[in-house]
Amino acid sequence: MRVGVTYDLRAEYLAQGFGAEETAEFDSEITIDAISAALGELGHKPVRVGNVRRLAERLVGGERFDCVFNICEGLKGVAREAQVPALLEAYDVPYVFSDPLTLSLCLDKAMAKRVVRDAGIRTAEFVVVEDPQDVLGLSLSFPLFAKPVAEGSGKGIAAASLIEDRADLERVVSELLQRFCQPVLVETYLPGREFTVGVTGTGIEAEVLGVVEVALNENADAYGYGYENKERCDVNVVYTLVDDAEASAAAEVALSAWRVLRCRDGGRVDIRNDAGGRPSFMEVNPLAGLNPEHSDLVFIAGFKGMAYRDLIGRIMDSFLKRHPELAVAAYSAG
Repeated sequence: MRVGVTYDLRAEYLAQGFGAEETAEFDSEITIDAISAALGELGHKPVRVGNVRRLAERLVGGERFDCVFNICEGLKGVAREAQVPALLEAYDVPYVFSDPLTLSLCLDKAMAKRVVRDAGIRTAEFVVVEDPQDVLGLSLSFPLFAKPVAEGSGKGIAAASLIEDRADLERVVSELLQRFCQPVLVETYLPGREFTVGVTGTGIEAEVLGVVEVALNENADAYGYGYENKERCDVNVVYTLVDDAEASAAAEVALSAWRVLRCRDGGRVDIRNDAGGRPSFMEVNPLAGLNPEHSDLVFIAGFKGMAYRDLIGRIMDSFLKRHPELAVAAYSAG
């Protein structure tokens, strides 16, 4: 198949004057090279497209693809991850990974938590703060944890995110509201183990790829699995493949959330335990990073003995199950 590859190249945005944190979710040439090479090894013809504007130009110009491998994070708005899928649907072009509804829902952490909570999946108690005055009537018990409601790559998570009293709460919430210009998610702090769960597949066929425990070492310079530690995960973070009882419970919660949120093809779900060792849903990443040297989903695959090409192949297999007409054509051509 002729597979368009859509992405936000970090170097392009940095060259335009955007900052390192603003572009943290965007991809490097290493990632685009790796995806393109894997698609080629799988027998497809990758075509590098770029971001949503480049895609729009090519579609308006009449260019078409058999499908698109989409990892665009988008730059502006709470629905930014949905922009490419929505455009592709308008042009009736099939694409890998989740649809606009799921991507918009999952980027808003509070909305995602409401949906999984309604489905009976455990998640920490929370409130959404849109104005500094909102904290005055907050009734959650301390300690609390605060972060922007619609950011990825650990943005806004640092030592100050763990809040012990109301004075700290007022200060941290005000700072986050001003800095990120979006509501703040304030939730009951979960002091237990933290896991990230790799998932591949869609719906009833979705399955857990592996469960990795995330822990900080002595080099970590900020609290939690936040921006600074993710940027320097090679020296700040210890990843351990685990399969004990708590990991199995985390996997069950993750898979349930993945299905309830209708995520597709591949991604990650973050889980954290409470003081009693019970797992709670934190958030899901339906557009998980695919940097071959730096991304959690790739780490999980590697721990399970899966080569990068095979991870991309597993994601493509899920996509082709959703599009049997393309699967027939692809395998006939092969």
